[in-house]
Amino acid sequence: MRVLIVKTSSLGDVIHTFPAVTDAAKSVPGIRFDWLVEEAFAELPAWHPAVERVIPVALRRWRGRFSIAWKRREIQAFAKQLRDTEYDLIIDAQGLLKSAAQALIAKGPRVGYDKTSAREPLASRAYQRRHKVSRELHAVERIRRLFAAELGYDFDACTVDYGIRPHGRPVDADHPYLLFLHATTWPSKHWPAHYWAELAHLAAAENFEVLFPWYAPEERLAAERIIAAAGTGKLMERLGLSALSGWLGSAAGVAGVDTGLAHLAAAMNTPAVTLYGPTRLDLTGAVGPCQRNLQVEFPCAPCLRRDCDFQGERAVDPACFASLPPQLVWQALKDQMAGS
Repeated sequence: MRVLIVKTSSLGDVIHTFPAVTDAAKSVPGIRFDWLVEEAFAELPAWHPAVERVIPVALRRWRGRFSIAWKRREIQAFAKQLRDTEYDLIIDAQGLLKSAAQALIAKGPRVGYDKTSAREPLASRAYQRRHKVSRELHAVERIRRLFAAELGYDFDACTVDYGIRPHGRPVDADHPYLLFLHATTWPSKHWPAHYWAELAHLAAAENFEVLFPWYAPEERLAAERIIAAAGTGKLMERLGLSALSGWLGSAAGVAGVDTGLAHLAAAMNTPAVTLYGPTRLDLTGAVGPCQRNLQVEFPCAPCLRRDCDFQGERAVDPACFASLPPQLVWQALKDQMAGS
């Protein structure tokens, strides 16, 4: 049985899909998957042994440049690649209009969430079969339930197996090191820079080397400012996901905000602490046996807003992170590392 998964972005959403793939691979003999994914994350699905083919799509790059991509025949080539296989099943695990539109291009019966379950209800009209899955469940469980309902098996919700085999080489470091995942897209998700600096100072005092990964130029600048303020820490080279996975897998511990790399650390069973301010950890929190999530305690949290608009007196910015000071985070990370 050949199944096409439509789950294009973001990084965390792609990682959330792996446990469902593992469930299906264990429960349905002979099932194999192709995966339609945004080109920035194209190396990731192949980490799962049940995924045979990855089909990259460049929607983010094409946005605002559609006519140029059309003239270059990039869009036509993508559609041809998507249609050159007749699938037994197409599962839209994203539930958005853009993912449903891509599912419509492929050949095969389409399934997804019903109109009460999809993030964008109109997307459900693109499917021949629809499944009701509560939106109050965690994203990992929602996708697992969608796969199980369509493919006809049960799964143990208490056990989560990502099943991935990252391609990055393990790192043989001279000293135990930590990765601090400071970068994220929403301004309201950013833990204050001086908190990162203090956390780095606390880690260095206990003989840990602290590494700061980055990808975008503004992330590098932010890391450099933190390192300068802390008087310790090391800026990593700009790495792709495969190379970075080797560093994540060999780290003594990881501290991060709500970002895709935090979900990757959880999937790799690295001792980790992830900080949640405006977002709900019960719906999208990192999931893993060595993972601990810390949610702020603040009157307006979780607000689900990209920008903090709290009008009262602020001890820090964003205001809600005052309830997660560096000493508390450091103790939580030490506990995770000791428990692992």
